[in-house]
Amino acid sequence: MFLSVVIPTYNRLPILEKCLDALEKQELSSSITDYEVVVVDDGSTDGTADWLKSQAKRFPHVRLFEQDHGGPAEGRNRGVDHSHGDVIVFIDSDLVVTDSFLSSHIKRLRQDWKKHGNRLSFTYGTVINTSNFQSPTSESYKPQDFSWAYFATGNVAIHRSILEQSGLFDTSFRLYGWEDLELGERLRIMGVRLVKSPRSVGYHWHPPLNLDNIQDLIRIEKERAKMALVFYRKHPTLRVRFIIQFTFIHRILWEVLTFGGLLNEKTLRPLLAFLIIRGQASLAMEILRLPLNLIGVRTLYREAALEGLF
Repeated sequence: MFLSVVIPTYNRLPILEKCLDALEKQELSSSITDYEVVVVDDGSTDGTADWLKSQAKRFPHVRLFEQDHGGPAEGRNRGVDHSHGDVIVFIDSDLVVTDSFLSSHIKRLRQDWKKHGNRLSFTYGTVINTSNFQSPTSESYKPQDFSWAYFATGNVAIHRSILEQSGLFDTSFRLYGWEDLELGERLRIMGVRLVKSPRSVGYHWHPPLNLDNIQDLIRIEKERAKMALVFYRKHPTLRVRFIIQFTFIHRILWEVLTFGGLLNEKTLRPLLAFLIIRGQASLAMEILRLPLNLIGVRTLYREAALEGLF
């Protein structure tokens, strides 16, 4: 069985290097004939494409494709179109995997196919969040690493035929967020099973919080809110409303927890700075999530009102 790992990337060259190094060290099981790593550069401005071209001998499994900046949905679709694998594995370009990553995915897929007599399933691996750039794989699993997501492309594997039957990713998701979970809704409607693959471990690196990147985090929350409405228009169900936090429960929750917005990125700044200086950037990020969630929900309702969705 031939595998294709599809990775869209945008301005993540330092961690992409670690991602690709890990993928070159895969210990393959006998059921895997070979694999390729299809990297789609989404118009990066940090020299990603040129660097990859200069490193062709170092990364023999990598095949590079380029596109103008169009977002991860377009990038993943282009990667699938150019791939040759029987099974497609999606990861993000800031994920560093273990040596048994691919073999573990395939072992669980094959077990499920044999059990049910069809290929209507995908495997969902373990994602461990870390801000340790030097040694991301040294991070331990934490309760907050658990995810309820049905189909999150940070770490999934699926047979090509099932993926193509689903229609691939909707490229109207051009900003940050939801394109993978929207595809997940279509897969769920098709009756595709989620199969946990706990030994398919990936370490998701993200830079530790600093005060300079708070505005970027706010921008991302606003983009997520706009893309959430794209998701909801396609699937106007109560389930999706809960997924995107488009309910009065969520609206009241974040208003109450932030005292109507009194706890915000400005009023919390001294506390966040104190925690960061004390080496508690992770705790600072968890506290910042309170106003970020409020910003996301408020933006969502404001955009929905403009579109006449309620």
